[in-house]
Amino acid sequence: MTANTIHETAIVAPEAKIGTGVEIGPFCVVGPNAILHDRVRLVSHATVAGFTEIGEDCVLYPGVHLGHPPQDFKFQGEETWLVLGQRNIMREGVTMHPGTAFDKARTVVGNDCYFMAGSHIAHDCIIGDRVVLANGAQIAGSSSIGDHVIFGGLSGVVQKTRVGRHAFIGAMTKVAADVIPYGSVNGNDAHLVGLNVVGLKRRGMPRDALRDLRAAYRLLFAEEGTFQERLSDASELYSDNEHVMEIIGFIRASSNRALVMPNA
Repeated sequence: MTANTIHETAIVAPEAKIGTGVEIGPFCVVGPNAILHDRVRLVSHATVAGFTEIGEDCVLYPGVHLGHPPQDFKFQGEETWLVLGQRNIMREGVTMHPGTAFDKARTVVGNDCYFMAGSHIAHDCIIGDRVVLANGAQIAGSSSIGDHVIFGGLSGVVQKTRVGRHAFIGAMTKVAADVIPYGSVNGNDAHLVGLNVVGLKRRGMPRDALRDLRAAYRLLFAEEGTFQERLSDASELYSDNEHVMEIIGFIRASSNRALVMPNA
């Protein structure tokens, strides 16, 4: 069993639950309702407040603040949670807030994510695995972000937005509508510029699957017919392609939400 290392200037509440091999550096503060699993590392000047659970092997760099009350006027101090998975890296100045009783009552972050300096996760968000937020990227409350999504620097997502798996959000992009899985978006307001082909190739998507995905994308966002007609056509033509059907399922799952579309 590896001993914990707690700097003499750190303040750790006796009630906090601390795993083994945890490192808490200078001037860190860990509150009474915090849970730090094995090998969590707080480099220095980091704060873990509220009902916050941090998974194994996460690293908090200086100025990271997790679990302070959400920036929601309806919040009245009720018990709500911020839960992080394993091996997440939070660079300088990252902030994340717990949920609210009016929504999910918890904010959940997956595994193996990388949050660069000054990025922010708001209340009641659900963040998948291997998500990357570049410097200053901001995710507003009650948003849902799929696995492997990458956000460029200073990009922003408005509240209650869905971003599908493997999407790419360009730097300084304002996302005010849902982004399909595998989509690549840019601009203010955001518009689709195609598929995240570079990312998909890097992650080993087979050439045949990528070819069909690109063909389905062209069909879905063509000018002929209505969008619902094109959606039905793509569903019939590519029913055996799980990636295309993921896009179609994503679109159909929330018919009352606008989608980020290509520029006319």
